Amino acid sequence: MSPEPQDPLHIARQVLETEAQAILGLIPQLSESFVRAVDVLHTCRGRVIVSGMGKSGIISHKIAATLSSTGTSAFFLHPAEAIHGDLGAVRAEDVVLALSHSGETAELVRLVEAIRRIGARLIVISGHPDSTLAQAADVSLSCHVAEEACPLNLAPTASTTASLAMGDALALALSSRKGFRAEDFASLHPGGRLGKKLMRVESLMHSGDALPSVLPHTKMPDVIHEMSNKRLGMTCVVTETGHLLGLVTDGDLRRHLTQGSALLSQTASDIMTPRPVTIPRTVLAVEALRLMEERKITSVIVVAADGRAEGVVHLHDLWRTEMI
Repeated sequence: MSPEPQDPLHIARQVLETEAQAILGLIPQLSESFVRAVDVLHTCRGRVIVSGMGKSGIISHKIAATLSSTGTSAFFLHPAEAIHGDLGAVRAEDVVLALSHSGETAELVRLVEAIRRIGARLIVISGHPDSTLAQAADVSLSCHVAEEACPLNLAPTASTTASLAMGDALALALSSRKGFRAEDFASLHPGGRLGKKLMRVESLMHSGDALPSVLPHTKMPDVIHEMSNKRLGMTCVVTETGHLLGLVTDGDLRRHLTQGSALLSQTASDIMTPRPVTIPRTVLAVEALRLMEERKITSVIVVAADGRAEGVVHLHDLWRTEMI
């Protein structure tokens, strides 16, 4: 006879509480073994190969993806396929990260002998520190949970959540050890919205022939022609060697016209704004956007360390990235 169904909200609260407690329960289990595991991963000269069966295999996929996105070359290897021909993917300089709640997963136990023969190192995440896999590992990490979130205490739930959290902890501790930066993350995520926000202005700026620039003695008709031709509503005023002196914008033209000055008889140096807002080419696009918003400007000039104008980033360039 089937048991009476329980209130869905009651079950949901129990599941979330059990899984939350499973993760919190990992904190007192952390030890020097975790530090050794990070050391092994940090000194790895090859790839990190993550392996697991069933639900642990699904979690292994995600851990491998997290490692890859935070600067560590990693991929998933199915243990059953490994012992049936895919062992060629494992090399002596690699580190195998194996997940098994029981620590007795037959396919992984059979894989250990092959790993030892190849010479790769082995890290095991297991819910049973005395298991076969844990004892065979170079480093064993305890991921024991008091109970599964499943009402029958059967379906892998809290245990897989705990394994996932431990994998995230390893990946992020390792990326910190490597000095992984936001710019590095951006280079690995060029297609996503976050990657676009983290791109540098050097990848967006108008440079070379696309950079509007005139000499200080350039007459205003030629200045206006340069601004119209490059279609950025501004032009840099530079020396013969390309060093930035100032900036002329559409706003500067309008102000001089309303003041009744003989605009067309003047030169770029007569109406330019000296010492305009500048940034180096390594600044993130999101920082350039913040600067434009703070200064209420639509473009910012990119300069080299020696003061030469290298490019210009316009607000429209940031719009096209869908960053704003």
